[in-house]
Amino acid sequence: MGSCGVVGHMNTTTPFSLRLSWAQGLFERGDHVAAATALADLVDEVESSRTAEAADEGVLHSVTDLRLMLARAYFQSAQLGRAEATLNEVIEQSPTDSYAHLLLGRTLQRAGRHAEAARPLALAEILGDYERPEAYGTTATGPTALADTAEPV
Repeated sequence: MGSCGVVGHMNTTTPFSLRLSWAQGLFERGDHVAAATALADLVDEVESSRTAEAADEGVLHSVTDLRLMLARAYFQSAQLGRAEATLNEVIEQSPTDSYAHLLLGRTLQRAGRHAEAARPLALAEILGDYERPEAYGTTATGPTALADTAEPV
């Protein structure tokens, strides 16, 4: 196949850093499906070979960073099952990554699984820079909850 004008595939003889830059460019231009394909190929390559060449380039801090980029591409292209699976791998490798928890929560919300989203969103709030919108706060009951939502007369 090579790089004969086929979007989403590059020749594996092209240096890793160039293929990563190309995948990032696809993502930045909004071609999230092609970016996901390119990033998935890179993740597979890194996981299967763990070559000294890729490590020496210093392109990534770890395969976790690459997986997080892949999860973002999956999320943006509405491949929510793949995003969820990839984010679970990221969280397994880096359990204190608040952004991974946030993106997992958003992925679950986007899939209509709001109850399941509560835990990763709460963890994201505890671990990092995420602040839960009041609409997703704890369910308030009692007279003050009614007073807060009542329209002014």
